[in-house]
Amino acid sequence: MNLANKITIVRIMLVPIFMALLLSDFPYSNFIAALIFIVAASTDTVDGYIARKRNEVTNFGKFIDPLADKILVTAALVILVEMGKISSVVAIIIITREFIITGFRVLAASEGIVIAASWWGKAKTITQIIAIVAIMLDNVPFKWIGFPFDRIALALAVVITIVSGIDYIYKNIHILNE
Repeated sequence: MNLANKITIVRIMLVPIFMALLLSDFPYSNFIAALIFIVAASTDTVDGYIARKRNEVTNFGKFIDPLADKILVTAALVILVEMGKISSVVAIIIITREFIITGFRVLAASEGIVIAASWWGKAKTITQIIAIVAIMLDNVPFKWIGFPFDRIALALAVVITIVSGIDYIYKNIHILNE
């Protein structure tokens, strides 16, 4: 197993640690959980860079990397719903988009077509991570000045999630006809 794939596996292994911390009630556990979430989310960029730089892109990596991202984000969303910090509708919109696009990618792969990440897809990931972290941190430091950054970031993440999903479908609708 190459280094990039090992990093991806570490990302998956960080998920239960992050979850346990987020659900804990000891002082600053949400801040530690947010830090682990940020580290885990950051490894997505690192493992992709390493795989391309070393020319070690593998089928396993192509499979496990996006799965690791979805596990991390889905775990965060479900826990935030459980904690009453976000609406289940928000989680359903984001998770549904992931299922739909994953379905498109599976169909495309069965035809030998690779659907690359788009600019919208990257923006979706970034806005989701920012929103999730802001919510985990209870909107600190913005709550001190009464600015609802976490809610604005979440609304933006939902809009970009929807737009990126529509963009993927529009650009790849032909896959359904093959």
